[in-house]
Amino acid sequence: MRVGITAMKAPSARLALLFSWLGHAYMHLFTAFYFVIALSLEADWGIPNHELIKLWALGSLLVGLAALPAGWLGDRWSASGMMTVFFIGLGISGIVCGLVNSTLALMLGLSAIGLFSAIYHPVGIAWLVKSARARGMALAVNGIFGSLGVASAGLVAGVLIDAVSWRAAFIVPGSLCLVTGLALALSLRLGWVREAEGDQVAEPAPSRGDMVRVYAVLLMTMAVMGLLFHATQASLPRMFDLRLRDFAGEGALGIGALVALVYTAGGLMQLAGGWLADRFPLKPIYLGAFLFQVPVMALIATTGSPLLIALAIFTVILSSAALPAENMLLARYTPTRHRSLAFGVKYVLAFAIANPAILLASWVEGRSGEFTQLYFILAAIAGIATLITLFLPSARPLGPAAVPAE
Repeated sequence: MRVGITAMKAPSARLALLFSWLGHAYMHLFTAFYFVIALSLEADWGIPNHELIKLWALGSLLVGLAALPAGWLGDRWSASGMMTVFFIGLGISGIVCGLVNSTLALMLGLSAIGLFSAIYHPVGIAWLVKSARARGMALAVNGIFGSLGVASAGLVAGVLIDAVSWRAAFIVPGSLCLVTGLALALSLRLGWVREAEGDQVAEPAPSRGDMVRVYAVLLMTMAVMGLLFHATQASLPRMFDLRLRDFAGEGALGIGALVALVYTAGGLMQLAGGWLADRFPLKPIYLGAFLFQVPVMALIATTGSPLLIALAIFTVILSSAALPAENMLLARYTPTRHRSLAFGVKYVLAFAIANPAILLASWVEGRSGEFTQLYFILAAIAGIATLITLFLPSARPLGPAAVPAE
């Protein structure tokens, strides 16, 4: 944590980093907790789980599609202003979801969560990248907050559902997010947070040929990374429910705790990924993450014992360790003035692919009652991504802030 903080230059930049970290946690919490809440809604509303999951499909699509205009506004209007809209809009949307009484109203509320969640990645990460010196570590710490958001989603939802109701699982996080947005608005008004004017450290611009090559590869691999992430996220709670119910115990808390364990343990490995990305070539780090996903996904497909928990942790470790390298590759080959837009394109791919990923998970469960076929499909896709990653240019990092200024 100290490394990420000391990488920032001024108090304003440190506060911007803090709000970026918190935003990443909220974003992933709000886009993950519904899969646990749906387990309670299944009993309360008498609707099958695979039908309830579909209510989030439009929201997940908006998380991707709205990232591009959000990035454009972040570049041309105000990153900090967009982050304020993100916190306040997301908080209000969560509260509304906790007050609805129909599937249509819930779908609209979840869609609003998706719309406001779309702001974070193109704006918040570009905001962070512009201010940090040790970008790999700063991105890694940011990634840990995101992973903690995913992890706490299951735990927070499980605790609130068992202690109060599924409505509290929406309303309590929504209220906290709203308060955070008001705190950012106050910090901006008092001058405690200001817009960063440029990168902390610049490096020579890459060649146009390398830029085209990297973009061509990343367009495909970022989509695959999003597919692996969202298909796993959508299926994991139900897969634990089906295969490990005796181990997890009754109620939503046991399943939520297992999901929290997986994403907390796996997410912490982003520190290792950030350390590696600051010191070693990015290509083998990124390639290795896809390569090892192939056997891990295949083993998940066929494992029904508590070993499944370790395998789930390992697949999250591989995805988490790859993210600092992926974000640094994108930032390194993108001019500063277009960086929010570039991250917007990334998350259009990563989260727009969530819609087919969720529908794929729902279709496999509805067809077979299980997820064995899903994870064999994911193993094959990871293998294809490994081959694509071979076409990245090979180059050593030029330093801890290795990103072109223009």
